[in-house]
Amino acid sequence: MARNVLLLNVVGLTPRLLKHAPRLSALGAPAPLMPPLPAVTSTCEATILTGTAPSEHGIVANGWYFRELNEVFFWRPSNRLIRGPRLWDAVDGDAAVLFWRHNMATTARVSVAERPAYPADGRKIPDVYTNPPELGRELQDKFGRFPLFHFWGPMSGIESTRWITDATIEVMQRFGPRLTLVYLPHLDYDLQRFGPDDPRIPKQVRAVDHEAGRILDAAQDHKILVVSEYGIDPVTGAVEINRALRRAGLLEVIDNPVGELLDTYRSRAFAVCDHQIAHVYAKDGEAIERARRVLEQLDGVAEILENVIDKKAAGLDHARAGDLVALSARDRWFTYYYWLGDQKAPDFARCVDIHKKPGYDPVELFSNASKARIAWLLAKKKLGLRTLLDVIPLDASLVRGSHGLLPKTPEEGPILIGDGDRPRKMAEVYDAVLRALE
Repeated sequence: MARNVLLLNVVGLTPRLLKHAPRLSALGAPAPLMPPLPAVTSTCEATILTGTAPSEHGIVANGWYFRELNEVFFWRPSNRLIRGPRLWDAVDGDAAVLFWRHNMATTARVSVAERPAYPADGRKIPDVYTNPPELGRELQDKFGRFPLFHFWGPMSGIESTRWITDATIEVMQRFGPRLTLVYLPHLDYDLQRFGPDDPRIPKQVRAVDHEAGRILDAAQDHKILVVSEYGIDPVTGAVEINRALRRAGLLEVIDNPVGELLDTYRSRAFAVCDHQIAHVYAKDGEAIERARRVLEQLDGVAEILENVIDKKAAGLDHARAGDLVALSARDRWFTYYYWLGDQKAPDFARCVDIHKKPGYDPVELFSNASKARIAWLLAKKKLGLRTLLDVIPLDASLVRGSHGLLPKTPEEGPILIGDGDRPRKMAEVYDAVLRALE
């Protein structure tokens, strides 16, 4: 008789870190996985869900430049951005999907994703999007409001993973889905804050292992697969690619009351930065050539994919990809910063604002404000006052861990744990799940 299947995504887990996770280690020896390029959340998850490369499924990063709209968008949740069949199609939608990135407009019977509410007075109210719709209120009545501010930002911690664990167990017991996919984010936080070699990391591995163990206990009658998306590289600094393009006269800004904004309409070339990869979009062939020369001289840029052949070999030959794709040195990452003086930074730069920033910003994991000031600002927000929660520093050197490149060694890359399956590539996890469902 076919068994139900659990695919547990413990982001950031590597063979090196697995020794600190007794519950997950007990499931068996890990198989090292080669992730897609870039090895970032949205791209890796789309690769697992479809069994294809970014050149086919189209998720070329966590965000990209939507050419038709002249806008950069990160963290778009619509499942319809992914091309190709998804894992839940293999079970005719009898699936539960919790906190995977492209988790809206799916055919899965059950879905749960973070989706804050934004009242007109400027507040951000934690909430979730669910299918069926009433599930969100029922989960939050039972387990408390989803801890959004512990899911991302300076307060990110185990609280959000614990809530996801509670919700997963409830969903599995109530709905009994044929396939359950759940994402546990906890390791991502301190691995980026402090780097993988920091002495505080083993404690955090044990913390996420405890929550994973609770799910395993609830899934004893399931076939279990555990996957991770990438390993984290220790980094020593950021590459200021957009500032270099601006100084070369290629990137333009709009100076308005909120500070300088990236002008995608007038810019000859600009970069959409995502960890250790940057998609560079240019107006024409001359701009591409000028941008390439800038990148060749920029410290911290290790490789440039600059034609169809290069991008096809990397699995990134897709219309959404940049005209140039820059890869950082192993110990560096790309910051989106484009202003030339901090007094010109836009107001959102000092906030946790993942949708306005035209690039990924791991500095949002840090704060330069005291607890008292943060409490005061939050109190004003709760009163409905328009208040800028400007608590994020503008210091990219704080970040000590990043990802996006292919792993240097198997010990530092992602893994799959599952009986009988030893895939070598992340795209092969799709078939491993299908075999588990047989």
